[in-house]
Amino acid sequence: MQFLDEDFLLTTKTARLLYHDHVSALPIIDYHCHLSPSLIAGDHRFANLTEAWLAGDHYKWRAMRANGVSEAYCTGGKPDAEKFARWAETVPYTLRNPLYHWTHLELQRYFGVREILNPTTASGIYDTCSGMLQTPEFSVRSILTRMKVEVVCTTDDPADTLHDHRAIAASGFGTKVYPAFRPDNALLVDNPAAFNGYMERLEGATQQSITTYGDLLMALRNRHDFFAANGCTVSDHGLEEMYADDFSVDTVNRVFDQVRLGQLPDEASRRQFKSALLHQLAEWDHEKGWVQQFHLGALRNNNTRKWRELGPDTGWDSIGDFAQGRALSRFLDRLDTNDHLARTILYNLNPADNAVMATMIGNFNDGTIPGKVQFGSAWWFLDQKDGMTQQLNTLSNMGLISRFVGMLTDSRSFLSFPRHEYFRRLVCRLFGEEVEGGELPGDIPWIAKIVSDICYYNAKQYFGFV
Repeated sequence: MQFLDEDFLLTTKTARLLYHDHVSALPIIDYHCHLSPSLIAGDHRFANLTEAWLAGDHYKWRAMRANGVSEAYCTGGKPDAEKFARWAETVPYTLRNPLYHWTHLELQRYFGVREILNPTTASGIYDTCSGMLQTPEFSVRSILTRMKVEVVCTTDDPADTLHDHRAIAASGFGTKVYPAFRPDNALLVDNPAAFNGYMERLEGATQQSITTYGDLLMALRNRHDFFAANGCTVSDHGLEEMYADDFSVDTVNRVFDQVRLGQLPDEASRRQFKSALLHQLAEWDHEKGWVQQFHLGALRNNNTRKWRELGPDTGWDSIGDFAQGRALSRFLDRLDTNDHLARTILYNLNPADNAVMATMIGNFNDGTIPGKVQFGSAWWFLDQKDGMTQQLNTLSNMGLISRFVGMLTDSRSFLSFPRHEYFRRLVCRLFGEEVEGGELPGDIPWIAKIVSDICYYNAKQYFGFV
């Protein structure tokens, strides 16, 4: 077997049959990502491979830094060709890191380049791919079409105008591009300056003053309704941990007032505020029939010096070791008590919590729909061969893998869709090995249906995308 040949990761005859005959041609539903709706609306063409591949990609930046590459070649102002050259120097040192697979899958699937990227091949690959990216066949919309991307859900702040989403919808573009409501900035009571700056932005979006907690709820409800009117059916939260403390109206109002004055309330009071607001947001999601997503467990902005220099989302985050189970149970149960729990997807970043998540979802799957509460796909640091396999095995052992809604990219890059292929090959590998090992029956039509559902049809049904 050659490196990244057509049977990459497919270790058995059954795995190859499942993938090539049943899965490989399925469309992609990317229900959580960080793609720019502006680039889609404008059908952007990238100037070169660096812009398309390295800009905003903190996965690659972290690898380059670990390889001794100066920040000037990551987020700094060095010329694009030089940045790419330093990335090409780093790639040979990423062996056994998922970046090595992703890099070469992307070169193959988008550009037909089968050379190994290294300093010797870098210049030719850069020139070839950059030239292709400047053609109409490699515009952003053309890329989405070629990769059979049926649906994209971006990640959008409540204060966003959604101008680009409306423009995309009006254009008749074949890929459906929907906003996802991510109100994390409304929870920033740990940072009064950031919270108050966000209140100003939200006031601008709603054309109303926000001087009380009630005003904040009105503003967020206004935006929740606005997002729904523009096709949104999904919310998303990125939290260290779930907040589900008991709260009082008086305490929540007091926290809001203090933070608006630039004061920092005590931690217990801040937790009450977050618990109250998250519960209210979840009530609205249920009311509208949305799917709510919770990404839990990231320990963010660990390097204070670099965070101050470069800002968030530049590669200084890690897996956290937060206690997730009890608060998550209380949060979900508080909603379920009144039968107000929306369809919910839980993502964890710490693999030590896999079994917690896989068993937690079973507490709230009430039989109303298949897989109402989901253990989401391996996320961020875990969306690699080992992390995906662990997530799939844990869900199989403690839930119903057959009802799983499958993969997403969680990416800012339009060149990241081979991650769906990577996931699909791993799913076929797992089922194929167990069929040939006598652990599963050789009922290929049924196995193929289950695998196809995991890779595409379950998500289509769960989200109701048409």
